[in-house]
Amino acid sequence: MNEIPTYKLPPSEIVALVDAEPTPYLALDPTWSMMALMHRPSLPSIEDIAREEARLAGLRIDPTSNGPSRVDYFTGFTLRSLKTGDDTVVTGLPEDVGLGQTHFSPDGSLIAFTVREKEGLSLWVAERKDGAARRLTDPELNGVFGVAFHWKPDCDGLVARLLPEDRRAPDKVTETPTGPVIQDNDGRTAPSRTYQDLLKNELDSAWFEHYATSQLALVTVDGNIQRVGDPKIITRAVPSPDGAYILLETIERPYSYLVPYYRFPESVDILSSSGDPVRRIADLPLAEEVPIAFDAVPTGPRGHEWRADADAELIWVEAQDGGDPAVETETRDIAFGLAPPFDGEPRELMRFGLRQMDFNWGRGDLALGRERWWKDRRVRISRFSPDGRDQDPTVVFDRSYEDRYSDPGSPLHRATERGTRVMWSNGDVLYLSGDGASAEGDRPFLDRYDLSSGEATRLMHSEPPVYERPIQIIDESGPVILVSREREDEPTNFYLRNLDEGTLREVTSFPHPYPSISEASKELIRYQREDGVQLTATLHTPPGYKDEDDPLPILFWAYPREFKSADAAGQVKDSPNRFARIAPHSPLYLLTQGYAVLDGPTMPIVGEGDDEANDTYVEQLVASAKAAIDEVVRLGVADRDRIAVGGHSYGAFMTANLLAHTDFFQAGIARSGAYNRTLTPFGFQSEERTIWQAPEVYSSMSPFMHADKIKAPLLLMHGEADNNPGTFPMQSERFYNALKGHGAVTRLVMLPHESHGYRARESILHMLYEMTRWMELYVKNST
Repeated sequence: MNEIPTYKLPPSEIVALVDAEPTPYLALDPTWSMMALMHRPSLPSIEDIAREEARLAGLRIDPTSNGPSRVDYFTGFTLRSLKTGDDTVVTGLPEDVGLGQTHFSPDGSLIAFTVREKEGLSLWVAERKDGAARRLTDPELNGVFGVAFHWKPDCDGLVARLLPEDRRAPDKVTETPTGPVIQDNDGRTAPSRTYQDLLKNELDSAWFEHYATSQLALVTVDGNIQRVGDPKIITRAVPSPDGAYILLETIERPYSYLVPYYRFPESVDILSSSGDPVRRIADLPLAEEVPIAFDAVPTGPRGHEWRADADAELIWVEAQDGGDPAVETETRDIAFGLAPPFDGEPRELMRFGLRQMDFNWGRGDLALGRERWWKDRRVRISRFSPDGRDQDPTVVFDRSYEDRYSDPGSPLHRATERGTRVMWSNGDVLYLSGDGASAEGDRPFLDRYDLSSGEATRLMHSEPPVYERPIQIIDESGPVILVSREREDEPTNFYLRNLDEGTLREVTSFPHPYPSISEASKELIRYQREDGVQLTATLHTPPGYKDEDDPLPILFWAYPREFKSADAAGQVKDSPNRFARIAPHSPLYLLTQGYAVLDGPTMPIVGEGDDEANDTYVEQLVASAKAAIDEVVRLGVADRDRIAVGGHSYGAFMTANLLAHTDFFQAGIARSGAYNRTLTPFGFQSEERTIWQAPEVYSSMSPFMHADKIKAPLLLMHGEADNNPGTFPMQSERFYNALKGHGAVTRLVMLPHESHGYRARESILHMLYEMTRWMELYVKNST
C-alpha cells in the first residue's frame, strides 16, 4: 500500500530561515515628512492558499472578499515621522483581518486602506496625527481589478467601486448547458499566445459578470456614500487632478474564450465629478487579432491617463501602423490630448517613430515621452511641450536599453498638492537616479541634469563597500535625500542624507534577518565564454568556509536571457556590496547544509544583427555552463564531480536542456518549467517566430524531444494551479512521463493549490525538503 503523502520539513536550520520575521514594506507620504511601515505576516498557511477561488478571464478571484485571491495582506501599520523618528501605531482595527491597498491622501493627513473581513473588503482611513482608524464602508468594495479606490484631490473623499446593492449569483439553471460551446473564425488571422484561466462557456461568462460588476460610488471621509449611475464592469475610475471629472473604463460583451479580460471590448468615458456623463472617448472592440510580435498593440486609442500637470486634460495614444510592428511606417504612434469641456476635437501632442511607452509630466512647457523598439533594443526619450508652445520634440537620450553602462537614469518625481506625481524640475534642470552599472558592479547615483546643455552634475554616487540608493528628495535646499543603504553583511536600512553637509541620519534600524548565516561569504566573479562573451556570477560559500578548504558540492541556479549585443550580454548586472536577502524561492537556504551556491551565472543567448538568438540556443547555453564550471573549479571552490544545476520557470527549461545536451552535472532541479515548445506554438519568452516559421528551433530547444538523452537525476516540481502563460502543469506531467519511459532517475512533485510562484509555508518548506534531499542523494554523496 502506498504511503499517504504528507508535507515534509527540511533541516531545522532552513526552517528557521523561512520563519524569520519579514521586514516591513515602506511608503512615503506626499509631504515627505512621514513614512508608513506596513508590517508583513509570515508565510500564509496551506489552509489559506487552499481557499476557494474563481478563475475567470485571466483573473483569480477570492469569492469571499471579491478581490484578488493570491495577494498578501499586512498585519498592521506604524507611522514614523522623518523629522523626529517618533512612531504612531494605527489603532482601532478589528482583530485577525488583513490590511490591503494603502494610499495617503494628497495632503498626507489621512491614509486610506482596505480591510479583508470575513464578509468581504471594507474601506478604512486612519488619521496621521494620532493613528486612529475608522471604517468608511461595509465589506462591499469590489477589488477584482486591483485598486478599488482613489483619493479625490480635495481630500474630502474617495472615488470607489462597490458591489451592486441587488447583486445575486447566476441562476442555477445556467449550470445546465443549453447547447455546445462554439468558437468560429471567418478567415481572419488571429494568433494567440497560451493564456491560462480563460472563460470556457456561458456559465463562466455569467460568473465573470457576477464578480466583476461594480457600482461607482463617492465616499466621504465621514462615511457618507453616494452611489453613481448603473452597475457596470468597471476596470478603472480615476478622478481628474482638479477633481471636476472622472475617467471611467468599462468592459462590455462580447467576451472571448481566447484572450483575457483586458482584450475584451472596452468603453472609455468622461463623467462629471457627480457621475453625470460628459463624453464617450472610445468604444474599443474585442482585441483577438493583435499580432503576437513584441511591440504589437491593439488598434484604436490606448493608455488613457490624466495629464499630471494639468487640471483635467485626458491623454491617450493611437497606433498608426495598425498595431503591427511588421508594417513599415515613419510614425508608429501619435499622442493626443483633450481638455474641458471635452466637446472639441483632440489635439496632437507628439509623434513617435518607435512604440510609445510612457510619459513623465513636469509642467506646461516640459514633459518627456519615452518610446522603444524591441527588435533592436532601442529606447528614445524626447522632450516636448504638452501645452503646444514648442511643437518640435527634442531628443534627450537615444540608446540601447540593453546597454546598462550607458543608462543616464530616470527622473525623480514629487507629489503635487492634488496628489499627482510630476518630475522634480527647476527650469530646465531635472534630477536623475539610476543603477550606475559598471564593470565593478552597480553603484547607484543621483545627478542634476540640465536639459538645455545636456550636462549632468553628479550629486551622489554609491561608494564601496556600501550599496547606497537614492529614493526621494525630501528637501531640495540641501538637498536632503532619503536613501537606502546596505552592505554585503548588513541588511537594507533607510537614512536621510544631507548632501551639502555630508551628514547621514538613521530612519530605520532593521536587524540582520539571518544571523545563523551572517558569516557566509559572497563574491562577484567574472569569467569568459569560449566565444569571448564576458560572463559574471555571484558565488556564495557557507559560513566557516576558507579558501584553503577542500572543494564543495555546489548548486548553479540560473535564468537565461536573450541579447542583441554581445557587449551588452557581458555587462555586470549586480553589485558585490548588496545584502543577500533570502526570498522564499531562493537557493541560498542550501548554504546552511554546507553547499556553495553559484547564483545567477549569466547564460546569455546572443543574436546580433539579423541573427536570431535561439538559432544557437543550445550551443550558447552549453558554452556558458562550461565556462562557469571551469571558473568555480579553477577557484578551488567547487568539486567538478559534485555540481548540480537548477532554475525556476525559464530556468527550469534551461536545466532540462543542460542535462539533455551535456554530462556536466550530477543532478538537476527544475521548478515550474515548460519543456515541450509544441505546446506554445505562437512564441515563448523572447521568441517571436511561430512553430510553423521555425520548426527546427522549437524542436531543438524542447528538452521533451531529447528526454532519451537525460541521464542525470532530475527533480521536477510544479504548482498544480500554475497560471503563467506556457508553464501549465501538464508540461511537467508529460515531461516526467517521457523521462520515466526512458528509465531516467526522476521525481515529480506537484504542489496543491500553488501557482507559478509558491506561497504557502507548507509548500515552501516541502520544496526545500525535496531540494535538500535531492542534493544529498545525488550531489553531496555522488563520489
